[in-house]
Amino acid sequence: MKLRTLLLTLIIILFIGFIGYRIKSNLDKSSDQTNKPVGNKKPSTKVNGIVVTEENFSNVISVSGSIEANEQVEIRSEVSGIVENIYFKEGTNVTKGQTLFKVNDIELRAQLAQANTRKNLAGENERRAKLLLEKEAISQEEYEIASAEYRSLQSQAQLIQAQIAKTAIKAPFSGKIGLRNISPGTYLTPTTIVTNLVSSNEVKITFSIPEKYANEVKLNNEIEFTVSGSNETFKASIYAIEPSVDVTTRTLLVRAKANNKEGKLFPGTYANVKLPLTEIKDAILIPSEAIIPIQNGKKVFIAENGKAKEVKIETGTRTEDLILVLEGLKLGDTVITSAIMSLKPETAVQVTLKK
Repeated sequence: MKLRTLLLTLIIILFIGFIGYRIKSNLDKSSDQTNKPVGNKKPSTKVNGIVVTEENFSNVISVSGSIEANEQVEIRSEVSGIVENIYFKEGTNVTKGQTLFKVNDIELRAQLAQANTRKNLAGENERRAKLLLEKEAISQEEYEIASAEYRSLQSQAQLIQAQIAKTAIKAPFSGKIGLRNISPGTYLTPTTIVTNLVSSNEVKITFSIPEKYANEVKLNNEIEFTVSGSNETFKASIYAIEPSVDVTTRTLLVRAKANNKEGKLFPGTYANVKLPLTEIKDAILIPSEAIIPIQNGKKVFIAENGKAKEVKIETGTRTEDLILVLEGLKLGDTVITSAIMSLKPETAVQVTLKK
């Protein structure tokens, strides 16, 4: 009897232990199922993003230009000869019409004296022929020959006088003279560059803009520009626009003029030009790092219903860190700005918005 009771008790204990084991196993299995991603779903990618807003945008394009003197010329001699005197100092200002140097003209003056003698003799012959013609002592043809000879010698004398005048080389405009390449006694030819003359109280800023902005540039528009080595911002006014677009570069050449009385701007240097265009209202601007170049344009990723969505866009002006979006985005879109190269359409994303 005792044995039977003992066996029964042992069986009940084993049965209760088995039930407890099954319950624990089921609980562990249920816990594992709860912790596993549903349908093998991958964890979301953490990204940064911004919400698209609209704002007024002053469309300013930045281009490179060059600074040129208002007037600049290479000083040469029109006649060949020995330099007799130099009347300018290097690096100084000269006035229009000031004599810069003189070429020896002794031979030309001797030729002029000879030509004047012939001219005077021909003039006397022409006077006598006229008197004889009035007395009908000679024919009209003989008089015309004498008259033509006088006019020819008169022209030769004037030509030599013009050549003598060219031996005194004068400044064609007021400005600063450069370094000279000659000395007294140098033999000059018309190919010899003596020095440079530069007028830079005003300077020209020449730059090119893309053809799509051609209709937005007007005469008298003001621009701002900076030059290397200076933090100062200079201003200039547009005074000339090329009438046609360059078919090779698809750009339009523009020229502005700036005051340079203080001499801070040097011809030949580069200028970083900022050209203001029309103001755009309700413009959409996004960070440039959000944009991915593709074969036919550009694209961005936006977050929609917790997933990344690819959107093609058209862009306009670029600033230092923003770019104007013309088409593709709308107010309220969430543009992803980080980890964009690792994203694919329908990728689950967790966006942290940044202002």
